[in-house]
Amino acid sequence: MKKVILQSSVACLLLVFMLACAPTQESNQEIAKGTMAQTATKSPTALSTKTVHEGLQVGDIAPDFKLKNVDERYVSLGSFKDVKGYIIVFTCNHCPYAVMYEDRLIELHNTFASKGYPVVAVNPNDPEVVPADSFKEMQVRAAEKKFPFVYLLDEGQKVYPQYGAKKTPHVFLLNKEKEVNYIGAIDDNHEEASAVQEKYLENAILAMEKGETADPSVTKAIGCSIKTVKNPPKKKH
Repeated sequence: MKKVILQSSVACLLLVFMLACAPTQESNQEIAKGTMAQTATKSPTALSTKTVHEGLQVGDIAPDFKLKNVDERYVSLGSFKDVKGYIIVFTCNHCPYAVMYEDRLIELHNTFASKGYPVVAVNPNDPEVVPADSFKEMQVRAAEKKFPFVYLLDEGQKVYPQYGAKKTPHVFLLNKEKEVNYIGAIDDNHEEASAVQEKYLENAILAMEKGETADPSVTKAIGCSIKTVKNPPKKKH
């Protein structure tokens, strides 16, 4: 009799222990959440890869476009005859970085347009968001600075996303076949032209002239973000 009672007691203790150790529904959910959290930490790598491939990359063929110039004519890359390449610069009126590079763009065009590499300036900003970048104001600025290059409005903001421009200014150097040879900044000092040590764009043009690969072929564009309805200028307090 005592043996039966002892066995029953042991069995009860084992049952209690098993119930206490068994995972509950809540613990199962926590485990599932933990697994999901571990999986989520790996996702930024995939997102970064996707981000890197937005827009054009070096070696891609750039799309042509037909945009309105400040002289009211519509201009495409095909409008330029006997060229060896195109210096496409997404820029604008109001951005301080863009303003600091205006004289350098004029100099670049005067130096390289006669050699087959014209500057093609494109304003990608939404004039409804930034009135200072309206077509009328573009005409005023082009006349004030006597721009020797075309200054086009990306009306409807359809061109800059295809190229992957993020800043003003943002450079895309193309060869005659519209293959991208260089993307990024004009040089390494936006504040002082006299203090520039690396002329990224100019060096890329000279490399392309020799049939060589630009080094570097990609640099970080320094400037203002492109203004859209979703990305308006920050209000000053």
